[in-house]
Amino acid sequence: MLKLISSMATRQLLAELAARWQATSGIEVGIESVGGVDAARRVQAGEAFDGVVLAGDAIDKLIAGGQVVAGSRVDLVQSSVALAVKSGAPVPDISSEAALRSAIEAAPSIGYSTGPSGVALVKLFERWGLSKAFQSRTVQAPPGVPVGVLLARGEVALGFQQLSELMSLEGITVVGVLPQAVAISTIFSAAVCAASTQREELAGLLAFMASSDAAKVKRKHGMQEIEFFKPKKS
Repeated sequence: MLKLISSMATRQLLAELAARWQATSGIEVGIESVGGVDAARRVQAGEAFDGVVLAGDAIDKLIAGGQVVAGSRVDLVQSSVALAVKSGAPVPDISSEAALRSAIEAAPSIGYSTGPSGVALVKLFERWGLSKAFQSRTVQAPPGVPVGVLLARGEVALGFQQLSELMSLEGITVVGVLPQAVAISTIFSAAVCAASTQREELAGLLAFMASSDAAKVKRKHGMQEIEFFKPKKS
């Protein structure tokens, strides 16, 4: 069995792609999806995985640390951050940067993740000069807990996370991705773990996941395909 670990953002996408590849290759695939910070920590600790799927910069850090094979990074998918509210709540206008900022400033509470989308959102608040004013109003979801869960419980009024993580949750309404001027997009990449003894088989799986054959599935899960399959040297 090929054993992979990934962040939550790509959980459903990878599960479907792995099942499709397994049906044709006959090679069993097991994927554990956890919070991205936890996934990186476990790979760094030397846990036995064949492959890892995380945000591209996290993969690069693992390559630099020697836990992932240099030159094995494959960019799989591009994911956009979206905003959501609890079902039945008023839907704010986020059609422009000014409209989004107004919606944020009016919100009593804001939820965001520990992943790359959360980091980018904090930087956006810093650029707007809102960080200090919002310290008491922002809630960071625990690792592995979708921001949409906080929304559905009524614990936050606005929630920001990858569209792929929000779109399948009940109890919330996805307003849409952020306007182009302040869009937040993450490249999720895969790489071969140094501990893997099935590198050839894993390469076949990753090639399929990055191919045009997987494009329709990626769009189904709220993501965009990377145009070409080309491992990045690191």
